[in-house]
Amino acid sequence: MSLNLFREKLLKPYLMRQQIIKHFLHTKLFVIFLILGHFSGGCSSDKGRSLEEIIKSGKLIVLTRNAPTTYYLGNEEEPTGPEYEMVESFAKKLGVKAEYRILNTVHEILETLDKKEGDIAAAGLTQTKIRSERFLFGPIYQEVRQQIVCLNGVKKDSDIGGLAGLKLVIPKNSIYEENLVHLKKKWPELAWESKEGVTSEQLLEEISNKEIDCTVADSNVTSINRRYFPELIVTHEMESSEPLAWLLKRSSDDLKEVLDLWFKDYKSHGKLDQVKERYYGFVKKFDYVDTRAFHQAIDKRYPKYRHIFEAAAERYGLDANLLAAHSYQESHWKPKAKSPTGVRGMMMLTLPTAKSLGVKSRLNAYENIMAGGKHFSDLLKSFSDNVKPPDLFWLALAAYNIGRGHLHDAQILARQMNKNPFLWSDLREVLPLLSNKKYYKKLKYGYARGSEPVKYVQRIRNYKDILDMKLAQKDSDIAKTLDDGKGGGQVKTHQ
Repeated sequence: MSLNLFREKLLKPYLMRQQIIKHFLHTKLFVIFLILGHFSGGCSSDKGRSLEEIIKSGKLIVLTRNAPTTYYLGNEEEPTGPEYEMVESFAKKLGVKAEYRILNTVHEILETLDKKEGDIAAAGLTQTKIRSERFLFGPIYQEVRQQIVCLNGVKKDSDIGGLAGLKLVIPKNSIYEENLVHLKKKWPELAWESKEGVTSEQLLEEISNKEIDCTVADSNVTSINRRYFPELIVTHEMESSEPLAWLLKRSSDDLKEVLDLWFKDYKSHGKLDQVKERYYGFVKKFDYVDTRAFHQAIDKRYPKYRHIFEAAAERYGLDANLLAAHSYQESHWKPKAKSPTGVRGMMMLTLPTAKSLGVKSRLNAYENIMAGGKHFSDLLKSFSDNVKPPDLFWLALAAYNIGRGHLHDAQILARQMNKNPFLWSDLREVLPLLSNKKYYKKLKYGYARGSEPVKYVQRIRNYKDILDMKLAQKDSDIAKTLDDGKGGGQVKTHQ
């Protein structure tokens, strides 16, 4: 649906009311209409802002929280996150700017919305019966399950009563307590502590630091965060799934109506799937051994080469963490790494590629990383302007792995299958077909092990996400230490 058509449909009721207002403007009936509250554009401080007031103000006030599953600042300190992307799309359709108010906990968000101090709450909020009595819910965009998460070493047991004696802590005033109260009827020995002012993410970190034993978190939150804290394990998962949706004030029927309209259009055009792929596409089955080894490599091996990755990134206009994650996938940051096919070094360069880039020794970490950065930069430039970041990065990584020719074949095949050749979410479904004779016999470059680049890109994205988090935390700790040594002051950090 075009923007003009959407806004025409959206503003039609508003324009009709304006015509009625003009008609009765000079009559006593207008005063009567206002008194009776027939116009949502009238005084509505007791009900919160109406759709008309939102549009007139030019801004949509959004309540959210700082978390990788909602809203956060990326490498360039620009806002990002799944909730952020969806909100920005909705605000654009309304023709307004989104204004974000970052609150610490879900409880604070709900209380603030209840006080009519925001228009929408978009923060990974579960739709529950109790909340439905206080608020309106927008369309469901994701399903999650509540999970009990503990430190590795706690026995996985189908009997939740086995948690007795462990320090189980949950956020105060959270929906998790409802489930625990229900479970306690069957397992009276189950006990927990409700802690005020904390988030699930903070409690997961406390488990990793061995400050508490267990907590309860939504499955999407767990899947993201256990990669940052690999010692976390899921001991129990609730049977039924729960829907996530945005919350609106009870009086916001007009806003809900256009929200439903926008979401139907957003989902039908594959935008929702693209957001899910972007933020969860690399979070598949958790590999404890690999993740743990990567954390250790960041601590022990990476500092020696970090400056080289940053220098290569600056020279070729790349993301240093993406280049480093790419290198880890290739060589585990081992300068003398060698594959059975003869590729060598930190970025696993073939001999012809190395020669074409002027590399004298593939075993020289600096030369290898610089050449790998140049090669990746060239691959990025080989795609048309129709391929936009971040899809551009994933397609270029796949080309680095499988070859630009085979990726070109995959794009051709995608077009033939009515898929988008410029989106990684579509190409990752097409690439495995390159090993199927039914398809590859008709393609220019023939057979390829197409499943490999799909796994390859997934792993690199996973490594990059972990590296982003760890380096941001390390840099923040260093900055804080230096600042404390100077006698205080504020330090701007990633969140």
